[in-house]
Amino acid sequence: MAQDASLKRYTLMVAAMASFLTPFMGSAINLAIPSIGDEFNSDALLLSWVATSYILASAAFLVPFGRIADIFGRKKIFILGIFAFALSSALCGFARSVEELIAYRVLQGIGSAMIFGTAMAILTSVFPPQERGKVLGINVASVYIGLSLGPVLGGALNHNFGWQFIFYFTTLIAVVALLFTITRLKGEWAGARGEKFDFWGALFYVVGLVALMYGISTVTESVWAKYLAAFGVIIMVIFIIYELKINQPVLNLKLFSKNTVFTFSNLAALINYSATFGVTFLLSLYLQTVMGFDSQTAGIILLSQPILMALLSPFAGNLSDKVQPRIVASWGMAMTTLALLIFCFLSVNTPLWLIITNLAVLGSGFALFSSPNTNAVMGSVEKRSYGVASSILGTMRLTGQTVSMAIVTLLLAIYIGNIELSEASPDLLMKGFRMSMIIFTIICFGGIFASLARGSIGERDKA
Repeated sequence: MAQDASLKRYTLMVAAMASFLTPFMGSAINLAIPSIGDEFNSDALLLSWVATSYILASAAFLVPFGRIADIFGRKKIFILGIFAFALSSALCGFARSVEELIAYRVLQGIGSAMIFGTAMAILTSVFPPQERGKVLGINVASVYIGLSLGPVLGGALNHNFGWQFIFYFTTLIAVVALLFTITRLKGEWAGARGEKFDFWGALFYVVGLVALMYGISTVTESVWAKYLAAFGVIIMVIFIIYELKINQPVLNLKLFSKNTVFTFSNLAALINYSATFGVTFLLSLYLQTVMGFDSQTAGIILLSQPILMALLSPFAGNLSDKVQPRIVASWGMAMTTLALLIFCFLSVNTPLWLIITNLAVLGSGFALFSSPNTNAVMGSVEKRSYGVASSILGTMRLTGQTVSMAIVTLLLAIYIGNIELSEASPDLLMKGFRMSMIIFTIICFGGIFASLARGSIGERDKA
């Protein structure tokens, strides 16, 4: 009994550390992009790849590594992922050119895919169903703590020591997580041991998803982007046809066709991230360009959202162990929709207290949605599919983030054109801001019905 308690404690601790790493890295490095550009004399396009390469690699490899983990062992892939993340973080700090940095960021993204494809799966394997929501809530809270600390700690490290120390700090956390995993996490979990790995399906998936996501994210920058996105769609259609014909696919599409809870929970996640991820970027522009705050003050104002997420996620996860996740998550989606609707009416005269209050509402809504939705996804599949299920959910998150930023980029290009943001008219910027918020509100409102449509978790749902 004591051994079980010890395993649970260390599993939660290691998963929380690993789940902190990737969002912290993502939010911290954004503040260092100007410094990296100055050091390497890089243009804006190359610098954008410092962030984009990481996201694309993470999204593309999540599902293949989730399947590999289900077959060969989740702890093995988790350890390999943390090692790759630690090594690539150290290499990023020592990079001598922006091209070298981008290459190491790809490796870091692959390590991140291994971590995200297994951390939730291991938690779900170790903890019984009646405790699952609580621990997933704590794990989600660690993600939001990473998001919250990223701008603050990342900015401080970049300002006082240089951008390299963001990567060195991340390396240190990853090494500690790796040591605890190797020494304290006893046992192995592989729900699909002995099955074959679908190499061709994985190849189609990686190529198709990278082409599609890159095409969407660069639609305003390149005339070829739409053709690349179309190519990605074609490859993904071929992937689906191929996967339906083989016995042990890299992605079991029956999880979607025969499992309402799984399908609509992932759709709700895709909608939620598509409607919310671009909001912080837009509010950062609003606070600095329209309201005249400096970047440090704007960052502190924006903290009210992720702090509420971190505080409420364990509560929301615990609640979803007692109440159907569908109910809790749908209320969360409704609160998020309300917050987005209020932001549609933002102006240069909006009082700061109202902005902070509404950010708190947005953060509360997202917390009520995210942990219960994760609980619904992981509770709707058999143990053999935990790795793939958590990987698909992670892919929905990254794809939603890409779609959200593509909407923002497209609308800003329409309203303010191809000029420096510092030269943009505040009135035109506000028009682009409001139109983005209107679209996000409509998307999120539709997400309420996707969340409600999932039905209740029960043994009959598991495919």
